[in-house]
Amino acid sequence: MAPPSLHTERHVSNRAGWLRASVLGANDGIVSTACLIIAVAAAGATRHAVVVAGISALVAGAFSMAIGEYTSVSSQRDAEQADIAKERRELVETPERELRELTRIYIDKGLSPDLAHEVAVELSRGDVLAVHMAEELGLTHETLARPAQAAWSSAIAFSLGALIPLLAVVAGGWSTTGRVVVTAVAALVGLAALGAAGAAAGGAAFGRPTLRMLALGGLAMAAVAGIGHLLGVAAG
Repeated sequence: MAPPSLHTERHVSNRAGWLRASVLGANDGIVSTACLIIAVAAAGATRHAVVVAGISALVAGAFSMAIGEYTSVSSQRDAEQADIAKERRELVETPERELRELTRIYIDKGLSPDLAHEVAVELSRGDVLAVHMAEELGLTHETLARPAQAAWSSAIAFSLGALIPLLAVVAGGWSTTGRVVVTAVAALVGLAALGAAGAAAGGAAFGRPTLRMLALGGLAMAAVAGIGHLLGVAAG
């Protein structure tokens, strides 16, 4: 019986695909929806118009994120599958050359030629394709591109992010200035929470990335507030 595995460390790199899509989607949902609501509100639109704009931004953005992620990640997957197919073919047609390539990889990692060859031969007795995927292509089954996962995680994350400024402006009968302020505050709180959640899930530090997110999000909202106000004055 094989000895129990002693590798008990937990890593977060296998979360990279869905975590990236989720953080990107939620961030985009908060910022883009808040900016649209703020711009429309600052232009002096009615509460109904502001809410309609926010709902439209949520629905359109969720579909856009899903389609964009699915398309881009599908292209990545196609490239990965082409490389894997090439490697599979080479393992069938030129196994000795592939063994030499694997041996050379381990020599370059610091093993002696004899030990590198021994390791390459031993590993080739198992899932040889998986070994070559990892060593030559830098791919594992856990890190392969997953278009559907990226699409739905982006769409859901965008929708949840967009709900933050949308619910804030729906919550009360705010004045024009009140709608702008409440939406901006809710969006900034949401961005801070997203930064904390993303850092925790990814095992990263919380401070600088979150402050950068808040600064850029605040700058975007301030810009659209000014533009909305100018357009409202011009239209009036």
